[in-house]
Amino acid sequence: MTAEIICVGTELLLGNIVNTNAAYLAQQLAKLGMSCYYQTVVGDNRERLLEALDAAAKRSDVILLSGGLGPTQDDLTKETVAEYCGKQLVMDEESKKMIEAYFAARDLKPTENNWKQAMVPEGCKVFPNHNGTAPGIAVSARKNHFLLLPGPPEELELMFEESAVPYLREMSPSVILSQTVKTCGLSESFVEQQLRDLIDKQTNPTIATYAKTGEVHVRVTAKADTAKEANKLIKPMVKELKARFGNSIYSADEGVTLEKALADLLSSAGLTISCAESCTGGMLSATLINVPGISELYKAGFVTYSNKAKRKLLNVKKGTLQKYGAVSSQTAEEMVKGLIAETKTDVGLAVTGIAGPDGGTKEKPVGLVYVSCNVKGKVTVKECHFQGTREKIRRSSVTTALMLARICVLEYLSKEILK
Repeated sequence: MTAEIICVGTELLLGNIVNTNAAYLAQQLAKLGMSCYYQTVVGDNRERLLEALDAAAKRSDVILLSGGLGPTQDDLTKETVAEYCGKQLVMDEESKKMIEAYFAARDLKPTENNWKQAMVPEGCKVFPNHNGTAPGIAVSARKNHFLLLPGPPEELELMFEESAVPYLREMSPSVILSQTVKTCGLSESFVEQQLRDLIDKQTNPTIATYAKTGEVHVRVTAKADTAKEANKLIKPMVKELKARFGNSIYSADEGVTLEKALADLLSSAGLTISCAESCTGGMLSATLINVPGISELYKAGFVTYSNKAKRKLLNVKKGTLQKYGAVSSQTAEEMVKGLIAETKTDVGLAVTGIAGPDGGTKEKPVGLVYVSCNVKGKVTVKECHFQGTREKIRRSSVTTALMLARICVLEYLSKEILK
């Protein structure tokens, strides 16, 4: 079954809003095993939206639309889809009640145009909106199925999970399940090469690689009559991936991020962690602090952007900074040693580098970053050469720091077992 995404809104075309809905929906469709070959962005214009609908209907089975379900005159998605499908709009009393309740809970009164949102194409399936006022809609015409979802991401994502996923699964005569195996520290080309034999002969399940910043995810997808049968197909493939990539795999759970995997590892080992940062400016600490329950593990963070701060807070020697510079393996090593001495934590992470766009030299170009990790006194320093924007270099530095910490902690634990 093929699917297509149409995102509606002139603000998307103008670049006023980043189109995160397309990325989210594409990811979710992949999880459901649905092929998505086209994405379209169209403004709030009836004629152009009709053209987009007609093109999508000719090449895809399911068309997902986001945006344009609001109460104003330029919110045209529902009206245009109803017109294309030859359906009349009728009042959905349940949606009207939900809109009334939404405003009453906020001590507000709905205006007349709010009732426009409760009008739906006749014979459609209505998806309740538990985060806003615009209901979602599933309407079928000829061989196509149109799913209309609200534009605000917090509304769209909840509605998709609650209503669209069950609806799409019911449409398929078979069950399609996916599991994602997440690796770090490997290039996509290397992972693909290691999987070439599996990819060449794949039928069911199938595997596909997806590159992230510092990570490569391998999605295993199986199709079967039941979920139990699909899982039986997936399990041996996941086992094979674990055999091939070993400790480079940090999780086989879609919901586990690299920082969550590191936090779980630290927690299971009873280890605490602190961070010292220069070019990342607190991004590393902020990433770790995103993990629920991290307060039991994370003890302190220092943003030592200047040389003076490095000397005062982390006891980096003046001579080290003068001889080797702030961006050097020597400074990174002294930063992480000073961090451990100051915080008395088990694991320390330090980052120093040149994020750009200025400040680089021939000897030390923009993108040169040193990441150091100290686990119970054993220090490891990694020299990195990143490319891209200032933001990308900083994010790459954070990902590398998390990966290095994970590797160093695993090495420490393996040695502890052998004692």
